[in-house]
Amino acid sequence: MWCSGRRRYGCSADGSVFHLHLQPEQLRDKIILVGDPGRVDLVASFFDTHEFEVSSREFHTIGGTYKGKSVMCLSHGIGTDNIDIVVNELDALANIDFSTRYEKPQFRQLTLVRVGTSGGLQPHVPIGTPVIAEKSIGFDGVLNFYAGRDRVCDLDFERAFCELVKWNPLWAAPYVVDADSELVARIGGDDMVRGVTISANGFYGPQGRELRIPLADPELNKKIEAFKYGSQVVTNYEMESSALAGLAKLMGHKAMTVCSIIANRVAHHANPNYKTAVSDLIQTVLERI
Repeated sequence: MWCSGRRRYGCSADGSVFHLHLQPEQLRDKIILVGDPGRVDLVASFFDTHEFEVSSREFHTIGGTYKGKSVMCLSHGIGTDNIDIVVNELDALANIDFSTRYEKPQFRQLTLVRVGTSGGLQPHVPIGTPVIAEKSIGFDGVLNFYAGRDRVCDLDFERAFCELVKWNPLWAAPYVVDADSELVARIGGDDMVRGVTISANGFYGPQGRELRIPLADPELNKKIEAFKYGSQVVTNYEMESSALAGLAKLMGHKAMTVCSIIANRVAHHANPNYKTAVSDLIQTVLERI
């Protein structure tokens, strides 16, 4: 399922994983993911102890403890392409023996919670609301490159979505995947909104923002806002949750994304002072992870 014993994984010369530059002994089972490398310092400011710190490009990691729990925080940068790197390399740290370069006989499961910011698309997700991506729609196509994507995706939802929005065949085929249900219940409690989150493959055109280049479908966001599948509607846009949920599910890990809504695109409201809400959300996730 993860890495066939016939395939060999090549690590860096110093024994660390290629992009993250983490050593296997530094890996923690409970991992908080954030986009901004600077936000790792905010998360780690709540740790009781700091045990290591590693920086490589946009990937900044601090490991330590929080109320007796061994945790680490890692920044993934922007986009599902970076999530592809992060999840694969975290899984390699957990489940590939770097001395032999073969898969370990015993599987190690990771818990991955991404804490981010997002733009809301519905009236019931006002600014400051924490929204869990209980279901993610990936506009990026990353999961389509992996065998077994149909096994972990909601194919009926995918078809209904493509039909209603009249999906352009020139775009990557969207995939729809659920977050880990136990993790959603544990982190979300009864004080977070469960939603359907779109992971866009860009910030401007793919999310309906137009600067100097006209959009291929100027009505796409209106169609997305009007989409309904049973009782589910699309609640928000961000850029990473789909690949995180999908890759983790294919590999056997537990993963979810929760975002603080910092703007509502329907109401045209934005909160420039959103850092307090994000800080509060981080503390809640640390308590529940």
